[in-house]
Amino acid sequence: MAPRFVFSDLWVKETRRGTPVVVKMENPNYSIVEVEEPDSAFQPMEKSRGKNAKQVTWVLLLKAHKAVGCLTWLATVFWSLLGSVKRRLSFTHPLGSERLGRDRWLFSAIKLFLVASLAILGFELVAYYRGWHYFKNPNLHIPTSKLEIQSLFHLLYVGWLSLRADYIAPPIKALSKFCIVLFLVQSVDRLILCLGCFWIKFKKIKPRINDDPFRNDDVEGSGSEYPMVLVQIPMCNEREVYEQSMSAVCQLDWPKDRLLIQVLDDSDDESIQQLIRAEVTKWSQKGVNIIYRHRLVRTGYKAGNLKSAMSCDYVEAYEFVAIFDADFQPNPDFLKLTVPHFKEKPELGLVQARWAFVNKDENLLTRLQNINLCFHFEVEQQVNGVFLNFFGFNGTAGVWRIKALEESGGWLERTTVEDMDIAVRAHLHGWKFIYLNDVKVLCEVPESYEAYKKQQHRWHSGPMQLFRLCLRSILTSKIAMWKKANLILLFFLLRKLILPFYSFTLFCVILPITMFVPEAELPVWVICYVPIFMSLLNILPAPKSFPFIVPYLLFENTMSVTKFNAMVSGLFQLGSSYEWIVTKKAGRSSESDLLGLTDIESKKMANQILRGVSDSELLEISQVEEQKKQPVSVKKTNKIFHKELALAFLLLTAAVRSLLASQGVHFYFLLFQGLTFLLVGLDLIGEQMS
Repeated sequence: MAPRFVFSDLWVKETRRGTPVVVKMENPNYSIVEVEEPDSAFQPMEKSRGKNAKQVTWVLLLKAHKAVGCLTWLATVFWSLLGSVKRRLSFTHPLGSERLGRDRWLFSAIKLFLVASLAILGFELVAYYRGWHYFKNPNLHIPTSKLEIQSLFHLLYVGWLSLRADYIAPPIKALSKFCIVLFLVQSVDRLILCLGCFWIKFKKIKPRINDDPFRNDDVEGSGSEYPMVLVQIPMCNEREVYEQSMSAVCQLDWPKDRLLIQVLDDSDDESIQQLIRAEVTKWSQKGVNIIYRHRLVRTGYKAGNLKSAMSCDYVEAYEFVAIFDADFQPNPDFLKLTVPHFKEKPELGLVQARWAFVNKDENLLTRLQNINLCFHFEVEQQVNGVFLNFFGFNGTAGVWRIKALEESGGWLERTTVEDMDIAVRAHLHGWKFIYLNDVKVLCEVPESYEAYKKQQHRWHSGPMQLFRLCLRSILTSKIAMWKKANLILLFFLLRKLILPFYSFTLFCVILPITMFVPEAELPVWVICYVPIFMSLLNILPAPKSFPFIVPYLLFENTMSVTKFNAMVSGLFQLGSSYEWIVTKKAGRSSESDLLGLTDIESKKMANQILRGVSDSELLEISQVEEQKKQPVSVKKTNKIFHKELALAFLLLTAAVRSLLASQGVHFYFLLFQGLTFLLVGLDLIGEQMS
């Protein structure tokens, strides 16, 4: 029997705790026990030692069940995503592809780059698997002597390396440096604008008016203190939004005898004309001073429509004109917040209000648009209005002094951006502008990518048309030199031409090319750090959009192909630069009680209105009401956008090439950018077009 050890006696005799005690037995059959600490003998045993085989099996089964559940969830999500893509693409029909027309030059160039990249990728893949890793490290020795050449294919590959290093890389480096300089200049401009916006917020600078600029008594009477205001609502086939826009405008708080509303209908659909005419009749019966105008010859698009309306004889009696597009819903106090700024300021020509969007949270596309437009209004328009008294008129939600329009030459039909055209000409004639960031007018942003793309094409081709037409007028005008420099260098070149040029050239052309020409590789800060910093600056006016910073960055690069194409088309009069396509709207309204209140009032006054109309008008009203109740069959389709798809495959090809070269940041950027182009090219972002 082994001897018993009385540990308690040892602990009493031991004065230093924690000293190791080693007990060695003379009998070799006995074990050696080493006690590190006195308490270690009474420490609980580890749980793992107490588990039997059955418990271990249950633990393994639970872990396996958890892993299978996670994989099942991922598979379900992936399958649901594929199902949604399939449902979206199932609506695509033979006519659902984008019509390139005369803008095929860019698509042809992208296809050429794609074919060349695929050929080079295949060429270098063969070289890679043969062990020629020169492209993985450009600093390695390239064989030059005949003894080092292994085969004819090796000779061709070495020749390609020499051609790439000596003739292809230098011009790419020069172009990339030029684009990087433009990128940094534009980044500095954005930073200065943001600092100016912070200064305005810090100093609380904003245009102010007197508490009571007009006499409030006798509002329903003569209202002699109130100026005569003309309100124009230009529209064209606006079935979805005409009713809510007219309802909001007809409820403006202004003396009725000092206000006239013109509904300028350019619709070519007789059913829509009938609906709008009936709506005008309804509000006219309520006592609103409203008239309906329809042009038989629809020339000049919106500019021609406004020009025709301003030629009426009764316009001479009015001092100001407010313009609202068909989807805009001003608040009743809009005129009382804008028109008073003209008082005792004879040099003031325009008061511009801010846009607010009723459908900004409808889908990812509308959220991304909201980021851009918030920066435009909060930063660009506000800073230019405070420090320069000049900015581009937004075409709607603004009040013009009619004298300023007439002295500047009125509405011209020479471009598709008549609003920017009249603003530049008014600025050259010395008129000043005021921007009101606190006065907001509800409107919509496009919910489908096709509608948004057409809108952006017009917004970026028109300024280049205008720049080409008015450059001589700017140079020969009598305004100060710094104002001329601001117009030419900042307003037109930097923000309208340079931005789409470097964005498309640098991130969609040079970056994928440098994956096949590693001698001209772009630094990481150009493709990662600076773009993220610029995206942060753009998102500052819309802080709730911070979770969308990565989709915003990728989507802005995706839109650069449309903006670049539009810029070149407008500058050189190519393709559809003079084409005006009305932006498709959904007819949404966040003011749900606006139309509800209108319906209640309509029901209350129905008998009074019907008593004052003839039998023919009564029949027309009943037909219109029946037409409204009839459901409109809408077929939603997907479009295939060729340029975006071609760029998607180009970027994904470059991503594969980057993966072979072990370029981490470049690979991930090209991969996610290519996937973004793929989603946009398949029309999987935003709503489907009806």
